Amino acid sequence: MASDAQNNPFIRNLASSDKKIRDQALDSLRTYLGAQSNISELDLLKLWKGLFYCLWMQDKPALQQRLSRDLASLVPTLRTTVVLPFIRAFWLTIAREWGHIEALRLDKYLYLIRQYVNASFTFLSRNKWKKSLLEEWNSIVGEVPLECQDMKIPNGLRYHVMDIWADELEKVDGEEWEKEEKKEIMEMLVQPIEKLAKEGKLKSLRTAAKECLADARLRAWRGQEDEVMDEPEEEDEEAEWGGIVD
Repeated sequence: MASDAQNNPFIRNLASSDKKIRDQALDSLRTYLGAQSNISELDLLKLWKGLFYCLWMQDKPALQQRLSRDLASLVPTLRTTVVLPFIRAFWLTIAREWGHIEALRLDKYLYLIRQYVNASFTFLSRNKWKKSLLEEWNSIVGEVPLECQDMKIPNGLRYHVMDIWADELEKVDGEEWEKEEKKEIMEMLVQPIEKLAKEGKLKSLRTAAKECLADARLRAWRGQEDEVMDEPEEEDEEAEWGGIVD
């Protein structure tokens, strides 16, 4: 399972216990990625499989978190044309490998996901929340971590992304979200969650999306001061099973 990482000394060096070796490997990866204006989806997926198992093999919580932050620090070094394809490959990899993550390893991947949600929002913010980039980001999020109907997408991934959504938005632009000129951007940002709240295949997913949208910070940023009214739910036609289908 981890053969790609084990057979690639460059990727393996990112998980080294030797800080010097680890930093050199990260610098080499930054240099390589930063020079690319276009990387194929296949190459990005191969890279992310290696990076996924690089974190898999990393022991000690402090080093795991350091590696996750290092991996997220790659995003601002990428050319704009590569950033969102790189992030999409990240989500596709996480969704594909989720079912293999044992409980003892889960925390480090949850932390990595948080870092990548933050890095994504930071990228969008630095690009002035450009509409075309935001639309592409929404498309990626709607395809993988917040997809509404496909039960091959792990529900645990969906729940975690919604749990951290408002936290990471607050870290990126903080009080700026209270400004009137940010309202249109905010409404675009919540579109994938709004869609999941209405079209999620399972009642539990729809409920989680509504709870995310009911976050006091999101409501304040959107200018929603009224009380949240629960809408009646229809019974699910299918059993609420959140397992993974290979």
